[in-house]
Amino acid sequence: MANSRSFTAFFTVIFLSLLFSFATAKSSTFYRSLSRKSFGLKKEKLSHLHFFFHDIVSGPNPTAVRVAEAPSTNSSSTLFGFIAMIDDPLTVGPEPGSKLVGKAQGVYGSAAQQETGLLMAMNFVFTEGKYNGSTLSLLGRNAVFSAVREMPIVGGSGAFRFARGYAQAKTHTFDLKTGDAVVEYNVYVFHY
Repeated sequence: MANSRSFTAFFTVIFLSLLFSFATAKSSTFYRSLSRKSFGLKKEKLSHLHFFFHDIVSGPNPTAVRVAEAPSTNSSSTLFGFIAMIDDPLTVGPEPGSKLVGKAQGVYGSAAQQETGLLMAMNFVFTEGKYNGSTLSLLGRNAVFSAVREMPIVGGSGAFRFARGYAQAKTHTFDLKTGDAVVEYNVYVFHY
């Protein structure tokens, strides 16, 4: 009888160990390590992109439109609480007729009460050259009255898959009357 209990206990322990091992192995299958080669990723490179961002809020065909605001937005010195949707042209030069290389598509909003600071969440969608069809995603704070603003590049697609880096924005022109702005961007990005 004692041998029978020992035998049963032994097999119970073995069975539970196997069951636990199986459950543990199965629970970790939601991830796995991959090699860069399996994705066709070659050597990482650093690229510099330079373009002008045209934020047009005036006229019959604005490229940035206010889509939301707080009840106190218009009485705030920083327009705190407003949100704009954008589809801004990106060009080679600062002139409106300069060659189009893409669009900045996304949103920005006033996120600071004491100073003018925008939260920027946008994609640079490129339509020219070797980056045609590729995007870079920017998410960060834009202190628009600072001479040069730095914002992170948090990802991308196409030629910029696995991208990371930063963008420097510098106001080229700002029309106080209309609110239209042209901003020079220098983007430095690591990608494969």
